[in-house]
Order: sequence, then C-alpha cells, then structure tokens
Amino acid sequence: MSRKNNTYSNELKLEIVQAYLNGEESMQKIADRYEIRNVSQVKAWVKKFKEVESIEAFNRLSSTGSGAKGVKNPLKGKRVHFKNVEGEIRQAVE
Repeated sequence: MSRKNNTYSNELKLEIVQAYLNGEESMQKIADRYEIRNVSQVKAWVKKFKEVESIEAFNRLSSTGSGAKGVKNPLKGKRVHFKNVEGEIRQAVE
C-alpha cells in the first residue's frame, strides 16, 4: 500500500497553529480534529510559526522527516580523513 503526502494550505496551517496557541486543545487532539496524520507535523508548524510570527513561516517549510535543516553540509559526499581534531577544524574553516 503506497502512502501519499498531504499538502495543506498556509491558511489551514495558520488556523491549526492558532488553535493550539489559543489553548483550545492539545496538539494531539488538534491533529486528530484536522486529520493531520502525525502530531509531529503540528509541532513543526507551531515551532516555525513561533520563530517567524507570521503566515510567512509556512512558505517552503521542509517536511518533518526529511532531515533538512536549512544548513548545507560542505563535507557531504567527500571522504576526508584527519589525523587530529585541529586538522578537522582547519578544514571546516577553509
């Protein structure tokens, strides 16, 4: 059985976040009421909204399970071996 990712409008996300921030219900109950598959999605929306404090928080929000944090790893895909910690630090700074 395949799983389809749902997409939610920014307005719905804002409604869900405001419902939580207004203290209406727990995150789990809100996720159930709005049929959000996983409460961690609601947590991610609330966290992002608190950082930005506007609907702009939901533009291009990475998915919860993707591991994407917005910081590119400059060493990804490269095999680098260091003899000590100082060499590793020097490489990261360059």
